Amino acid sequence: MTDARLLGDDEAAFIAAARSNDAAQFALITERYRRELQVHCYRMLANYEDAQDMTQETLLRVWNKRESFKGHAALRTWLYRIATNACLDFLEKRNDRTPVPAELPGAGSEVRYLQPYPDRMLPEDPQESVVARETIELAFIVAVQHLPPRQRAVFIMRDVLGWPASKAADALELTVASVTSALQRARVTMREQLPDRRLDWRSPATYELSDDERGVVKSYMDAHERNDLDGLTALLRDDLRFAMLPEPGTLIVTAKDAVDGWVSGGLFQRGYDDWRCIATTVNRMPAAVLYLRTPDDPEYRLLNIAVLHIVDGKIAELTGFDVTGKQWLGLPATL
Repeated sequence: MTDARLLGDDEAAFIAAARSNDAAQFALITERYRRELQVHCYRMLANYEDAQDMTQETLLRVWNKRESFKGHAALRTWLYRIATNACLDFLEKRNDRTPVPAELPGAGSEVRYLQPYPDRMLPEDPQESVVARETIELAFIVAVQHLPPRQRAVFIMRDVLGWPASKAADALELTVASVTSALQRARVTMREQLPDRRLDWRSPATYELSDDERGVVKSYMDAHERNDLDGLTALLRDDLRFAMLPEPGTLIVTAKDAVDGWVSGGLFQRGYDDWRCIATTVNRMPAAVLYLRTPDDPEYRLLNIAVLHIVDGKIAELTGFDVTGKQWLGLPATL
């Protein structure tokens, strides 16, 4: 039996709680890891609600396997191993959790199950590798979805979490050679999927929005509230990439086509012309939350969130999400 005196505090406390079946102490220890495990599941699955479910599944598995933890590895490593396998089991059962070809020729594919991740649910320590902005932004999360599940797990463990090959191999029950090969293939796919203007995901991490980003978000919200289509159009890059999720077939790759679609859909016309907006961040990206008041309603009601990727003062990518009923975003339902 491993001597608890040689372990870290969490490992020793975990083993003691497991031996005594102390559920309250067990929950206190594992709860400290919940947020980072949920981010890990989100990177694997790209869907916040699925990540919540798999984090809960992870903690249930941890409780059921508690007596198998002997302290030979760090508790965090053991928890990530269980979380990864929970996600892999989930993906094996779900054939709707892979990218699908876009309806627009040449536009690549769509990840229709993608959901935004509320920044308020990220781990609180900004130095943690799990919250680096370059590896939580939507484009990165979408690119990861193009990797086969086990390759995806290898890539996240090695290039996001920074685990050595031997540690990732042990967690996934693979050989070091298999992990190295999977990582090489994953890196090729990631570079194919990420737009050229993306930062290297292994570069020094950033966390805060720039003044440029804050200014564009404010202008975007102002244009909505003033029903200023020209002002809104002026904020967009010509090669804008726009999608509205979870609606299928909404991917558009030019600003002109996006604006034409908004106009034909009735944007800024009666019934869609009384807006209020608030600024927020999701996936460490700037976002505008849109509230609409219809003619017979006294209140502005939560409708969409527009997540913006801003390059040189213009919106290069705009991903809209229907967020009605998504209480986990922590947004007020009405204004």
